[in-house]
Amino acid sequence: MLIKEYKIPMPLSVQEYRIAQLYMIQKKSREESQGTESGVEIIQNKPYSDGPGGDGQYTQKIYHISKHIPGWLVAILPKDALIVEEEAWNAYPYTRTRYTCPFIEKFSIDIETRYFDDTGEQENVFDLPNSGLRSRSVDEIDIVNEQSSDYKKEEDPRHYVSKATGRGPLSDDWITNAKKCPPEKRGNFMCAYKQCK
Repeated sequence: MLIKEYKIPMPLSVQEYRIAQLYMIQKKSREESQGTESGVEIIQNKPYSDGPGGDGQYTQKIYHISKHIPGWLVAILPKDALIVEEEAWNAYPYTRTRYTCPFIEKFSIDIETRYFDDTGEQENVFDLPNSGLRSRSVDEIDIVNEQSSDYKKEEDPRHYVSKATGRGPLSDDWITNAKKCPPEKRGNFMCAYKQCK
């Protein structure tokens, strides 16, 4: 099985990220729920005990994705090919999310995420056995030097300064500089470790 791990360092604390994550989930759900044949349908949203990561919140959603697919393809695909189902277990600072498509029975993407107040130096946060470590590849994602396809200058970390915290802008070598600092002098810094199977 292919295992891909991403390390995403960020200039904020794990607690600050939790607030930002909740905001962005709501914002994205609102954006995706505009127009016909689009949107996010929440099937379940309930607390759980003794599940992945301990106690947390379980959600089951259906994403209607036809607006993201060319019209000619939508016309020939069955309806169950135009939805993606999501199950999520959020026991922050641990989350697990599984994506499936009813049209492709064997298709699934399973993402586990752990959040730590560090710079991404931990080597095996998911406790993989040696066989898993051998089949895993790891990439570090630099939010400054890897531009997104929907680039917005006002959101570019090289230009953005937070009005609330005064943090920013970030330099091209911000991760290297943070890793050189002892943890007690680093300030707010965290890493999201994401394992995709």
